[in-house]
Amino acid sequence: MANPIIPGLPEAEQGLLYQKLNEYNRGRTSYKDAGAYLVVLPHPGYPRYSLWVYSPLPERQSIFYIQDLSTNIHESLRVASSLCYYSPRCMLLVEYNAKRMQSKGDDIIAFGKYRGHFLHEIFRIDPSYVSWIAYKFTPRIPKQERFVEIARIYHSVHLDIQKRQARQKYSTSRFLGKEGDKVENLTLKVLRVRLEDDPYKTMVKGTTPYFYVRQILTLEDPIGNLVTFRISSRTASRESGQVPGTEHAFQPGETVFIVSARISCTFASGNKQYTRLNYVKFK
Repeated sequence: MANPIIPGLPEAEQGLLYQKLNEYNRGRTSYKDAGAYLVVLPHPGYPRYSLWVYSPLPERQSIFYIQDLSTNIHESLRVASSLCYYSPRCMLLVEYNAKRMQSKGDDIIAFGKYRGHFLHEIFRIDPSYVSWIAYKFTPRIPKQERFVEIARIYHSVHLDIQKRQARQKYSTSRFLGKEGDKVENLTLKVLRVRLEDDPYKTMVKGTTPYFYVRQILTLEDPIGNLVTFRISSRTASRESGQVPGTEHAFQPGETVFIVSARISCTFASGNKQYTRLNYVKFK
């Protein structure tokens, strides 16, 4: 498979990028056997790179959308390779193919509380529901059999991501206090940002969707104590999982200054202790 030309990137830099991608793929299963993750180049009307999954289904080959990435190729590959690092699937950089990548409607949920939504939308906010479709839902017509096959592809992506989360190790940490305590003057570094659509506020007016996006932040203080809190957007976005341009999108590595907050709860995950905050006031 020929490597596509990356827009706006010098030839020498492209060579180094593909060299790193080849190193990432070394030892992984052939895409002909296990499928692959695809980082798709920007195309007219879509300035961001995006992540897709290719799976060689029994009757036809299929490519399904997972999520948008960055407008920068290096950042896009960093996020994608980190997300899928523990998967046996290789990762390929490809151009957008409208014939093979446009939805044919066979990945739209036709029943239940998520009726009318694409599987990739629900995969991001409620992966357990997609897993239920994959292995608990009983298809009654051929179209539903295809639908279940697609749900199983998304379920396999979920398992790949879970492997990453299960193998991540962090240094020890302590709670910042107990539930109800007030904390002040915190300096925190953003470790991770997860975006999700608020299912209760997201709506469709006419034919236009309005997404209210939440940023779930994981941060650490100067001595390694872990903190998490959620920031909900006040205005709507026209795209799922994208912070509106009028609001601040937090980034890993960013330093956050908090004047005051309340500890809503504390919890442990693995060998790590987390402090969850609410009523957060920024400096």
